Amino acid sequence: MTDLEIAKNNLAGHSICLCRDGSVIVDDGRGISPMIRFIAEGRDLTGYSAADLIVGKAAAMLFVKTGICKAYGKVMSAAARDHLEKHGIACEWETLTPQIINRAGTGMCPMEQTVADINDTEAGYKALCRKLAEMQSNQNNG
Repeated sequence: MTDLEIAKNNLAGHSICLCRDGSVIVDDGRGISPMIRFIAEGRDLTGYSAADLIVGKAAAMLFVKTGICKAYGKVMSAAARDHLEKHGIACEWETLTPQIINRAGTGMCPMEQTVADINDTEAGYKALCRKLAEMQSNQNNG
């Protein structure tokens, strides 16, 4: 069984599952927060395969930044697919969608909007960190 198959098989009940050489990491955090946290913790994810419930361009950029080699999204946006393929990351999906919708179902996901016009992975990462900080600040002040 491949690392990606193991990751997909262990995704049930979690938001993300990463696997490399049989080593499995699962997380239940929302959105891109698990990947942002893994980066902040300095985890080496090079060569891991990732299975995620929702893979938009924001998640795809974080996968590229961390060295993920294969990705699966239960739902994947076309922009995510394009970004992954551009960076040589094989990807699979159950449902391919034009865009990732926000949790309220009223428009595009704010993380997707943040990186919609960014193609540089590092610039995308920095923009996502700023957006998350802004959203957390608004939540704390609201």
